[in-house]
Amino acid sequence: MINKQRVLSEFFELAGVTCHTKDEREIGDLLTKRLEELGCTVKEDTAGQKIGGNCGNLIADYPGSIAGPTVMLAAHMDCVEPCAGIKPILKDGVIRSDGSTILGADDKAGVVAILETLRVIKEKNIPHGPIQVVFAVAEEGGVNGSKNMDKELLKADFGYALDSSGSPGKIVNAAPGQNKVNVKVYGKTAHAGLAPEKGINAIVAAGRIMANLPPGRVDDETTCNVGIIKGGTATNVVPDMVEIACETRSRNSAKMEKLTKEFCKVFEDGAAAQEGVRVEITVQKAYDPYVLPDDMPAIVLAAASAQKLGLPVSIGGTGGGSDANFYNTYGVPCAVLGVGMSNAHTKEEYITEKDLYDAAAWTLQIIMETPPGNKKQVI
Repeated sequence: MINKQRVLSEFFELAGVTCHTKDEREIGDLLTKRLEELGCTVKEDTAGQKIGGNCGNLIADYPGSIAGPTVMLAAHMDCVEPCAGIKPILKDGVIRSDGSTILGADDKAGVVAILETLRVIKEKNIPHGPIQVVFAVAEEGGVNGSKNMDKELLKADFGYALDSSGSPGKIVNAAPGQNKVNVKVYGKTAHAGLAPEKGINAIVAAGRIMANLPPGRVDDETTCNVGIIKGGTATNVVPDMVEIACETRSRNSAKMEKLTKEFCKVFEDGAAAQEGVRVEITVQKAYDPYVLPDDMPAIVLAAASAQKLGLPVSIGGTGGGSDANFYNTYGVPCAVLGVGMSNAHTKEEYITEKDLYDAAAWTLQIIMETPPGNKKQVI
């Protein structure tokens, strides 16, 4: 029922629109125009101002032709670098960039699937309940757009974020929360050539401490990582401070908090064991985890819609966060759907034609399969 040539053409067009994180104005204006042409009422929130960007999140309401629950369809507008001057190339059923940039299927594939769904509904006069479209900014690098979203604008009863690797039919119903653990390890400066014994090397001290940190994989739903280390000014100066950026994650909130405390204790105990060494630790919650039951109506609906199209269904958790973490926190149960992006965040990113079309067809089928009637009876 979808128009494959239109889907392909729009994907190529949108992939070519530069959309740096916090610089989504061009793509935001384009999508606002298209949503309004389709009959949506579009509002832009103030998230852009809050994070130092030039565009806010787009929240668009598409009125239903019948009574029923409001379904949210979500994707994000920004891409990782390098995303300027993307030139998509189709060969043998696979779409890639020319190798000098990413492709941007993360998340233009999700955006195109949503737009095509609205077009087909309108063209075919398909009965449907209310739909709320959310196009977020600044998803990459910390889901800061959804984090700063005006949640009062969200009216959906449940929803789907079209923003996962894996072919259509993949349903992510659980994702971890994340704590950011930032540590400063202090030593004492000295001239490295004249009097190194008078100094306390903060980098060396930090290394001794980090050797005692838990491994990256704690269990099947819990991980941790040391991601960034910054310190020192010159090779002839004993560094007196080093900054370490870490994270802890788990799909279980209690496990995440326990691991975070263990992380902090390793640094505190490690500093105390070294004369003249001290640490400063700050912990910031990035987002909360979520777990949606397999038998939840929104999950059952997505699975049944995929099966009707002959798509293989898989339901399970992931190790990464997304805008869906905040949508769930805001009270909108939201699963993440696979749209076929592969090797995302690299210049080797690609998507197959089949997955691109299947993502649009699946999104449309979900809307068509959403039960009509009193929303309290179908959620």
